[in-house]
Amino acid sequence: MSSAQSEKQTLFIASLIIIWYSSNIGVLLLNKLLLSNYGFSFPVFLTMCHMSACAVLSYVSIVFLKIVPFQRIKSRSQFFRIATLSIVFCGSVVGGNISLRYLPVSFNQAVGATTPFFTALFAYLITWKREAWTTYGCLVPVVAGVVIASGGEPSFHLYGFIMCIGATAARAFKSVLQGVLLSNEGEKLNSMNLLLYMSPIAVLVLLPATLIMEPNVIDATIALAVTHRYLVLLILINSTMAYGANLLNFLVTKHTSALTLQVLGNAKGAVAVVISILLFRNPVTFIGIAGYAMTVMGVVAYGESKRRNK
Repeated sequence: MSSAQSEKQTLFIASLIIIWYSSNIGVLLLNKLLLSNYGFSFPVFLTMCHMSACAVLSYVSIVFLKIVPFQRIKSRSQFFRIATLSIVFCGSVVGGNISLRYLPVSFNQAVGATTPFFTALFAYLITWKREAWTTYGCLVPVVAGVVIASGGEPSFHLYGFIMCIGATAARAFKSVLQGVLLSNEGEKLNSMNLLLYMSPIAVLVLLPATLIMEPNVIDATIALAVTHRYLVLLILINSTMAYGANLLNFLVTKHTSALTLQVLGNAKGAVAVVISILLFRNPVTFIGIAGYAMTVMGVVAYGESKRRNK
């Protein structure tokens, strides 16, 4: 590869990472803005908007734009396995959005950083997969950090915390379940095709859930849109960015190594915390920051230990 090509590739990957960061952090901050600051207290409906956008844009990008090759579902059992994943995925996104109504983004990210703990737990319970003891030892500061951060969080809310823990556990459960349910080589789907099939199923699950749990959502949205004239536009941008975050996650995974992605993912959480504190000006304490720092260091050590013990 010539130096000119190498520079172009480096510039492309750097641009991809910046846009990936912007879309991921943008979705998170817009969710918080809508659910807390705008008084749009309908996390299930908001998740349904996200999934609707993912369904439509996935179809357009795969079938028409051919970003990735279209993969067909090959059996009824494969469809039911994808549907199961979709329901778990729904639960994780709804739980995360509910938690943002009650918790600041900074604390939400601290709790979300415990994903490796739940992944290791479910991997052991479901597949009996064991890691080295040193790897498990790295999970101690991951959990301890969140316990410390919880004690030092001025805006702690028990229901929001339970929802956030539930969402984090569901996200980890989905990743382990995906490895088990789609382990057959002939039935493996790339993440974009998986999203194409999961999104419409998620919409079908979330529609009745919205009608039961948030029956006045349409009237309330119209009333809020009168006060906040950019509300509908923000929901549309937010939903489009939710798809963009998934697409960019796929592209960054494709063009970088797993280790680079892991490091970038850890740093992304820290960047989101700093931006959210500056933007929403939520109070933070030294104990809260120390707890979050301990969790992040534990996650980094866990990733490094896994890599060494492969």
